[in-house]
Amino acid sequence: MKARLSALFLSSALVVSCGSSTDKGIPDVICGTRIAPNLTRPLVTSTEDWHEYDRVDRAEAITAPCLVLSGREVVLGFRFSWRDSETDLMYLAKNTGSVSRVTEPRSINSAYKTIIGIDGAISTATCQSNGGKYFTLTLQVPQISLMDDTHRKDIEKFMRAYFPATLKTLGCR
Repeated sequence: MKARLSALFLSSALVVSCGSSTDKGIPDVICGTRIAPNLTRPLVTSTEDWHEYDRVDRAEAITAPCLVLSGREVVLGFRFSWRDSETDLMYLAKNTGSVSRVTEPRSINSAYKTIIGIDGAISTATCQSNGGKYFTLTLQVPQISLMDDTHRKDIEKFMRAYFPATLKTLGCR
């Protein structure tokens, strides 16, 4: 009987610990793309009052933003872009504008052309659609300090999962 009570206590402790996830409040779909919350968690500082401002229309394939906010603060900024010509990722990243700027961008070895920075990333791929021949996705993480290089690997893991998953939602021909 004592062994059964110990086993019951252990199994209920496991259920409780599994239920108290640190990913609470992080959705598994962000800006129309399914993504594991554990890949998003290292990029954000707050998950209170999460909501999206999403102007992306995948069918029309018109360049548009999708912002994920916690209260009034942007925690993740995406820019979905379709063009007829391939995008120069380093040019976008180093541009002085705020739309696709990424601090200290570096190219990575990936199935898609991708650069990763301290506070964001940009990936591009061929994607024949109503909006053009190429699709480019920019991720900006404005809450990461520009002096904090510790999130570069977290951003890379996120983009390696998020970008191909997004391509699947676009209906590329």
